[in-house]
Amino acid sequence: MKVGMGIAYARGGFRETVEKLVELEEIGLDAVSVAELYSFDAVSQLGYIAARTSRVHIESGIVQIYTRTPSLTAMTAAGLDYVSDGRFVLGMGASGPQVIEGFHGIKYDAPVGRTREIVEICRQVWRREKVEYSGKHYTVPLPPEQGTGLGKPLKLINHPVRAQIPVMLAALGPKNVELAAELAEVWEPIWFHPGRAHEVWGASLEAGKAKRDPSLGELRTSVNVPFAVGPGAGKLREHVRPQLALYVGGMGAKGKNFYNDLAARYGFADEAAEIQDLYLSGQKDAAAEKVPEELVHAVSLIGTEDEVAEQVREFAAAGVTQLNIQPLEPDHDTVKSSLETLKSLL
Repeated sequence: MKVGMGIAYARGGFRETVEKLVELEEIGLDAVSVAELYSFDAVSQLGYIAARTSRVHIESGIVQIYTRTPSLTAMTAAGLDYVSDGRFVLGMGASGPQVIEGFHGIKYDAPVGRTREIVEICRQVWRREKVEYSGKHYTVPLPPEQGTGLGKPLKLINHPVRAQIPVMLAALGPKNVELAAELAEVWEPIWFHPGRAHEVWGASLEAGKAKRDPSLGELRTSVNVPFAVGPGAGKLREHVRPQLALYVGGMGAKGKNFYNDLAARYGFADEAAEIQDLYLSGQKDAAAEKVPEELVHAVSLIGTEDEVAEQVREFAAAGVTQLNIQPLEPDHDTVKSSLETLKSLL
């Protein structure tokens, strides 16, 4: 099992955080990801990280499928793979209508169909084929009746470091998860409950794997976990409640919140509805108090060494291949020590 981490764990400036990341790479951190929400873009930061590191994989976590053309997504991934000497993982996802329509002004539609076509076009680009694609959502080159008529099939000028850059798809819904299991090298769910994962996603994963090209290898699963290990770490579980309340209660409107749907599928439908009502009415603290203890414990990696070791075994048994830690301790020396402890338990 590998250990990754999001770059935003530390306080302070970006350069200072990357210098700390270099130290974590030296003691065994396997991967680092940079988020792209309605924030600074991930690409510029990943390029800087690639220049300052030598071994750690760098991952976009995630770039949104609507905000770049398929060919630009492929070019960007090939460029980051080039400057990192083949260490890039293209993490993609649909995000949600609040961000896509509210910040980018692009209609949020057909996330599953668009994702499939983008992945297929990216792989054409990386193989240096002339890009010729006729799909429901993307047609390359643009047909003459839709443009000037001067477009022609082109292939990437440069030779990519790899003709098959790993694709990581962030997916929660049944059809999205099935697509990830079919097309991606890596599946990235959120708030992964190892005890309920098979019940919620098992059928979708099996359906996708049944259509999977063997050349992709076994599907890897990468999950994010709030993290703290040590004698007094248990008290830090309380820091997870506001995060869960934000996602379950506030990341979407009623009927359009994927994380609320996930909590319900985990068996917490009544609690999820109450959390959402409280959160959307402005009672954020009250919403956090209603987050079930079982859910907090299941989706986290927090406790004594023995407790964390048991949790790691549960994640491994559920098929997880990479744990992306979100350190709850702000002190860098503590994070280093905790990472060393976690690596020793794997």
